[in-house]
Amino acid sequence: MKNIFLILFVFFFITACKSLPGADARKVPTNAKDRVEQNIKEGKGFRLMDSVKSGGTNFEFASSNELWRASLDTIDFMPLTTANYSGGIIVTDWYSDNQNLNESIKVTIRFLTNEIRSDAINLKVFYKNCNPSNECSVSEKSGNLVNELKKQILKKATVYKKQAEKK
Repeated sequence: MKNIFLILFVFFFITACKSLPGADARKVPTNAKDRVEQNIKEGKGFRLMDSVKSGGTNFEFASSNELWRASLDTIDFMPLTTANYSGGIIVTDWYSDNQNLNESIKVTIRFLTNEIRSDAINLKVFYKNCNPSNECSVSEKSGNLVNELKKQILKKATVYKKQAEKK
């Protein structure tokens, strides 16, 4: 059984090597640089340093985005569930002050653009009210708190942008 497998294995490699690409010496340049250029033109090669271009890179980090920083600074008193910069979303955990433990809020901030403007973020506030028997109801509220949080975020982002421009 081993002999049959070995014969089939060798036969496979012999027939697979029947026509090697670029094996015709008349079609392949003798100079290595010319071969590299020909392979690249034909799409057969790649360069490791093509993806790293000097001078033209534009890296964006969360610390350089004024809206992101302002949002985190505004809701820094609330515990975070998710903060995904590449996904453009911040979700807080349920937060309750010590005065009323039966009521809590949760904030989600979705970034629609990096520009500092009123429609750049989609901010939602959810309220959770629980009765003494631990039955809770959750509802989304729009109103004063949403507007105040948005205004605060936009103010801070504007200040951060002005500070960055001064540098």
